[in-house]
Amino acid sequence: MITKEKELKPLSGWFMLPFLLLIGVALTFWMREIVIGGKNPAILITWTVVVCIWGLMLAGFFTLQPNMSAVLVLFGRYAGTAKSSGFHWANPFFHKTRVSLRARNLNADRIKVNDSRGNPIEIAAVVVWRVVDTAQAVFDVDDFVHYVTIQSESALRHLASAYPYDTTEDGQTSLRGSMDEVSEALTRELQERGSKAGIRIDEARLSHLAYAPEIASAMLQRQQAEAIVSARTRIVDGAVGMVEMALERLEKHGTIKLDEEKKAVMVSNLLVVLCGDKAAQPVVNTGTLYQ
Repeated sequence: MITKEKELKPLSGWFMLPFLLLIGVALTFWMREIVIGGKNPAILITWTVVVCIWGLMLAGFFTLQPNMSAVLVLFGRYAGTAKSSGFHWANPFFHKTRVSLRARNLNADRIKVNDSRGNPIEIAAVVVWRVVDTAQAVFDVDDFVHYVTIQSESALRHLASAYPYDTTEDGQTSLRGSMDEVSEALTRELQERGSKAGIRIDEARLSHLAYAPEIASAMLQRQQAEAIVSARTRIVDGAVGMVEMALERLEKHGTIKLDEEKKAVMVSNLLVVLCGDKAAQPVVNTGTLYQ
């Protein structure tokens, strides 16, 4: 059963304080009259009862700082939540549970989990959250602070298993290459879980991301190899485009007449120069292309 918050506005403590002080002065004078007039048992019992009630009413004073609240419960029944800051007075039989409405930081512990490719990684997150429904936070979960901690770890594990650590494919979301998208996905999932406890997630971001130590060296080599392959692919694509452009311009302007064999030699030389990982050493041919 979901509990809904309802706001309760207690009486001003500055109004009740002089009222109770006047009652205290009146009780003092009454006690003086009882002593002077003789100790009538009935009057003395009445005075004692009134003094007990007066003392009990003094226990109804409480204060609230800004962005603090008090969940008020009367004999097991939720009466409401006081949210206004200041000096207040309420029924002294109210049980008051103070709940902070301020933003809180959760620095989640570093955990080890497998990404979508099965690679073990270490991941951690920082979550900024606050209580927005005090009734749900107090009555719908056992301990809302512990609830946020456990749900943050669970959501982080689910998120890490849904994405690869890294990718070389354009447009694919990864934990390392798409931090904003991953943070938004983590925030949405945490908000869905936290709404059951009256919690609002302001922000959630990864604070640590790395391969597990046992595979860090091997994955670094794989990343380097993938980067080299990706770079070579782009170099070859660019080189082929440059060769095609060079041949088209030579034929268009008629600078040199090339047959198929000459074109093949020219293409080979250009690709060697453009695709090589080291500077090309020129060879001066003093003869013809056929020698």
